[in-house]
Amino acid sequence: QIQLVESGGGSAQVGGSLRLACVTSGFPFTEDNCLAWFRMMPNGLRWGVATIHTSSGKTTYHKSVDGRFTISQDIEKRTVYLQMDSLKVGDTEKYYCALDTQTTWCSPADPYYHDWGLGTQVAVSA
Repeated sequence: QIQLVESGGGSAQVGGSLRLACVTSGFPFTEDNCLAWFRMMPNGLRWGVATIHTSSGKTTYHKSVDGRFTISQDIEKRTVYLQMDSLKVGDTEKYYCALDTQTTWCSPADPYYHDWGLGTQVAVSA
């Protein structure tokens, strides 16, 4: 059974940092999977702010977080991280870890992802 469990959310001030973690189980981590961090965007859609392809290590970022957030993986721990630096008030959202398997390309759109964690809340204040 696939499980994705997020942690690391909390409160931070503008300009501060947080690191989210998504511990995974139930699928072959080093094969062609995409793990992504999603949040609600101002247009009301849930969108991937960062993705990582677990076999190639290729990453993608939404323009709103590019240069501030870094997605990475620890294969041994089956964990994906989202390092969030230079936080802004607009980063305040619930962040979800999501999985797409057997794929060579990571989409930022949520219909491609079939397993989701429960999310972790991030709150950034001025």
